[in-house]
Amino acid sequence: MDISIDHVSKSYGSQKAVDNISFTVKTGEILGFLGPNGAGKTTTMKMITNYLEIDAGNITIGGQSVQAGTMNNHIGYLPEHNPLYLEMPIMDYLAFCAALQKVPKSNIEDRVRAMIRKCGLDVEKHKKIGELSKGYRQRVGLAQAMIHDPEILILDEPTTGLDPNQIVEIRDLIRDLGKEKTVILSTHILPEVEATCDRILIIDKGKIVADGTAATLRKQAQGQQLLRVRIEDAPLNLAYEAIKSLPTVALVDVLQEDSCLLEIHSHPNVLSNREVFRLCVQRGWVLAEMTSMETKLEDIFRDLTVS
Repeated sequence: MDISIDHVSKSYGSQKAVDNISFTVKTGEILGFLGPNGAGKTTTMKMITNYLEIDAGNITIGGQSVQAGTMNNHIGYLPEHNPLYLEMPIMDYLAFCAALQKVPKSNIEDRVRAMIRKCGLDVEKHKKIGELSKGYRQRVGLAQAMIHDPEILILDEPTTGLDPNQIVEIRDLIRDLGKEKTVILSTHILPEVEATCDRILIIDKGKIVADGTAATLRKQAQGQQLLRVRIEDAPLNLAYEAIKSLPTVALVDVLQEDSCLLEIHSHPNVLSNREVFRLCVQRGWVLAEMTSMETKLEDIFRDLTVS
């Protein structure tokens, strides 16, 4: 099912959490929903699930408005702070969630076993939720979101608390689910977005500031050249100040102090290669390394969300 967000706004008192945003997510697409804390991600997700009322605009799922309340059974939701009944055994809890989601009684046992297997809970399945590690509790939360086989998954920080091996497993699971479901995934782990998501949407201060694939966002940011430079026979402070003063240079970061390794950000649509080379020749410094670097997703995120 497609999701369509059309000029949606939401305020808390005088604070506008979501400000007139519009976007669509197609069936079989995994959307990475990014933004700093307080940007409006969780509020948007809660409005899609009909947990929060919309102040203005409309959200439709499969052409039907979520405000009608008829689409809830088509959505699986894993909130950021995963609410679980800690005193319940895992299998009892998942059976309880299946019943709440109106899974036919004759199918509940099969669905519970399928989610236990799919989310890697076999080893722990007879334990109470309160006896589980944070990572396994997160798996239980993911299992309850999928227990009724929804067409849409809304996952708010789904890999929180997981170790690297578990993150890879959940990432593969999400990618597999995305072949047939509509998935919106919120996370602060940017490499995870690139590895999992088909498209990235960045929100800041309630407004959408970027929308596209990782490759598209990089292409849009390529107007700013990024160089990695190592200089020998030069005091770090002197080299830093001299490069920073070049007319083509916007920003200089020190990557390694002992080896005078610098990261140089050029102003948009200009190159700094020749300027840095000439400076080193004039000062008698050895330019040991100059590498043109691909714009990092972290840099794009920071540029778009840091005011």
